[in-house]
Amino acid sequence: MQFKLANIVFAASDFLVGHEDLLFRTVGVPGVARVSYVAAERGLEFVGKLDLLTYFNALPLQKWLQYTLLDNVSLHVELMGSDCDIVIARANNQAHVQTETLANMYVSQEWQSFDVPVSLDDSVLVGMQLVSAGSTKVRNAYFFTEVDESRVRPIRLALATTTFNNEDYIKPNIELVKSQVLGSDEPIASAFHMFVVDNGQSLDAAALASEGVSVVTNPNVGGAGGFARGMLEALGEGESHVGGEAFTHVLLMDDDVHVFPESFIRTFNLLSLANATYQDACVQGAMLKLQEPNMQFEDVSFAKRSGGYERYKTTADISTLENMVNNETTSVEGGQSYGAWWYSCIPVSAIREHGLPLPLFIRIDDVEYGMRCRPIYMCMGGICVWHSQFVGRFRASVDGYQYARNMLIAMACDGFADERIFMLKYWRNFHIYLRFMAYETAELWLDALEDYLKGPEWLSAADGAQIMRDNAAKNEKLVPVEELDPAIMAQLEINQDWLGHEELQRSALAKAAESLPY
Repeated sequence: MQFKLANIVFAASDFLVGHEDLLFRTVGVPGVARVSYVAAERGLEFVGKLDLLTYFNALPLQKWLQYTLLDNVSLHVELMGSDCDIVIARANNQAHVQTETLANMYVSQEWQSFDVPVSLDDSVLVGMQLVSAGSTKVRNAYFFTEVDESRVRPIRLALATTTFNNEDYIKPNIELVKSQVLGSDEPIASAFHMFVVDNGQSLDAAALASEGVSVVTNPNVGGAGGFARGMLEALGEGESHVGGEAFTHVLLMDDDVHVFPESFIRTFNLLSLANATYQDACVQGAMLKLQEPNMQFEDVSFAKRSGGYERYKTTADISTLENMVNNETTSVEGGQSYGAWWYSCIPVSAIREHGLPLPLFIRIDDVEYGMRCRPIYMCMGGICVWHSQFVGRFRASVDGYQYARNMLIAMACDGFADERIFMLKYWRNFHIYLRFMAYETAELWLDALEDYLKGPEWLSAADGAQIMRDNAAKNEKLVPVEELDPAIMAQLEINQDWLGHEELQRSALAKAAESLPY
């Protein structure tokens, strides 16, 4: 049978305007090369050279050969218009590109289909380039393999996303899933269900639900509790079956993300062909920056022996070929790998074996679960979401209290770090907060340690939502200058006068010198 690996995508969300090089590039004489999207055909019309060796449209051949049973690959493409060369471009691990130009394809004024075999080698990436002197249209292009039907694993995929009063994101994501996943002609369409766990109880469940989408009203039990509820739905505690068959995987995804529906399709296809080594692996999607859509922030990370965590890969512009290659060749299979839950696909067998997430509300739940399950991860370019970046979003109640308390809990449960080293870091951070006069943060840092020492009985009975509300009141807040205490304002004026008056400064320094004991 013919089994699709990945679609070539010609258009994406509006926020990618200006970043089309994630999808395609045009090369040619200025004023001659041009390209435009043809909505009716979901394809492109171009003149010149169209390069699809890009982040979303290159096939990570090395990864597919590593993760799956793949022993053949072909490219399908449909063309209409002027005659066109089809070129297979390959990038090696030094990001050097070799091309193979096929015989000039005769293209008529009617759509014609071409299936092009792609030879297997040690290329990191393989992509298609099209070269036309006139105007040519392209549509319905994808990479596929010929495989015996018995070798295709039966996958049933449940998407679990937890939301709390975040309608601006979750509603568009539901509609994208309905139209481009459930409404597609892909195999995933009949083997996929989206569970929206509504912690905020603000969604109109009846209006949003459909045959492939369930909205589950839930108390505000945080991300950890929401994802646990999603797992329970997939395990059979709710509407958890597709076509009468149980789910095989649960894909955990944040609500405040922009999704790329093709990521779900590629995840499904990858799992369907996974070999014996990776049949129980997790699939981890990358986080791209919403504010800079071409910048990849993270995919798989690892927990450190000293406590805390770190990324395997640095932030990189994945529109460049060099970074695309580095992204595929950097190993993420260390001993303490974990995947953050903005997009993390977990086998149901692992959930049954290792249980549900700890009731940590938010922060470190994904780290702890990774350390408990110790899975291996599959990741590749084009499986991702866009998420608001975390830099500049520090909140002491979350990044202080929740992080510190939950990291201590995770280390106690899973023994992945040296508590003595972590506590030295803990002591150091506390004194740094004091030096910065961040007294509220220092207080929350101590609260975290005190609550951790209360033990598991306290945690099992704690009201996470109330703790968050109480701690949020201790966060530092910016206020207009005119609202400051008059005494503080008066002191500021005195200080400003002193700083601007050299004679006063010299007098103060002389008096200070007289008081020295030497």
